[in-house]
Amino acid sequence: MQAESIWNDLYAKGSQTSSGMPGLALSQFTGPLRPGRALELGCARGDDAIWLARKGWHVTAVDVSSVALGIASRNAEAAGLMEHIRFEEHNLALSFPEGSFDLVTASFLHSPQEWPRGDVLGRAARAVAPGGHILIVEHASRAPWSWSPENTRFPSAHETFTTMQLAPEEWAYHCLCSIARTATGPEGQTATVTDNVLFLQRLS
Repeated sequence: MQAESIWNDLYAKGSQTSSGMPGLALSQFTGPLRPGRALELGCARGDDAIWLARKGWHVTAVDVSSVALGIASRNAEAAGLMEHIRFEEHNLALSFPEGSFDLVTASFLHSPQEWPRGDVLGRAARAVAPGGHILIVEHASRAPWSWSPENTRFPSAHETFTTMQLAPEEWAYHCLCSIARTATGPEGQTATVTDNVLFLQRLS
């Protein structure tokens, strides 16, 4: 099954409304930044894109799922923020948004299929303008309800950075770390999980 079909099915069965809340790492790490142009990879229902737009960012929000983009655009319209958010459909293994950005975010940009994740994240970093930031939040442990096999090995933040094939001297490392949080599953169940956070600033 193609990636588009997998994610369309997932979002068609899920909630159609925005939670109104950004990801914890997004609010913590990007809250103090001066707004500019932002790119969000994997916008889902639009929670993070809407929060960024409320903060004054002009956001390009990307997803592989046309269903997710429809949900996100309706949520943005309901919030009165459509003029601040541009929605684009991309299979990031095949195409990528044009331009450079003051902030690039990718939260839990994983797939049940094999795909060139390191290459995609590397391209995301290269879309950051000098002085801008990239925030990557990824799974570092398996939630009980995850589609990942139980023996899945998750990379460390440093390993993910290595797969991006960036020149280390061009970046300031504000965070290459792991954090624990309480996650909520699709049926309301909770579990403590670990995430990796990569928060970098492009120097040149």
